Amino acid sequence: MALRLHCATPLPSTSLPSPQSVWLVRHGESAGNVARDAAEQGGKHTIEIIGRDVDVPLSPLGERQSSALGRWIAALAPEQKPTVLLTSPYTRARQTAELLVAESRLDRRQLAFVVDERLREKEFGSLNRFTKAGILARFPDEATRRQEVGKFYYRPPGGESWCDVILRLRSVLDHIELRYAGERVLVVAHQVIVLCFRYLIEELDEERILAIDRERDVANCSLTRFEHGEDHAGRGKLLLKDFNFVAPLEEAGEPVTHQPDPAVVKS
Repeated sequence: MALRLHCATPLPSTSLPSPQSVWLVRHGESAGNVARDAAEQGGKHTIEIIGRDVDVPLSPLGERQSSALGRWIAALAPEQKPTVLLTSPYTRARQTAELLVAESRLDRRQLAFVVDERLREKEFGSLNRFTKAGILARFPDEATRRQEVGKFYYRPPGGESWCDVILRLRSVLDHIELRYAGERVLVVAHQVIVLCFRYLIEELDEERILAIDRERDVANCSLTRFEHGEDHAGRGKLLLKDFNFVAPLEEAGEPVTHQPDPAVVKS
């Protein structure tokens, strides 16, 4: 019997479940941002902050920035407003989230408000709260090793590399895509977290994400916006629409601040 071959009918393209949108917000200016700026300008080796980094609050300006972003969200159409909010457990991020929700008039009974420890700040270990000058003076071997390895792969003693952060964020992104399909998700976190989300969602490489990092710091209370769409092959994908969007602050007349967090050592 002759073998008869049949051409299979092409299957319709399908997309995995996905949220309608993922918006990323860096927390408002913190007391740590202010202290870091003062230490750098004063040529000091250490950043003067009392207590744990996790407990550092917003500055008065940071509170106003958070409220301004909330008022901007309040003016959006209902179908554009977040339905899910995920926040880092750090005080500066949680305060930003709470102020944002209060001013946006989002219904807390309907809003999924989740504190997720995987969104915490990058951990800097032994180098925490040292300025660049302080690291060069106190940890010259680490400064040399970081220069040789590069900031993407360098892991300070007791801390994390960018790759370590990306590893924990992979599970967050998987959780968002599966748990919150069809939802509008707002994430409130930190500068490195925003950049590492971009690395994952846009499928970037080390060179490209570090180039983005060098261009400018992620502004406090800036919005980075991804919306569900399709790639060139028609596959469902989150597409970048805005990065470092600060119009809500500018419209409110609030200063736009870009200071790195206290533990962040800039190249």
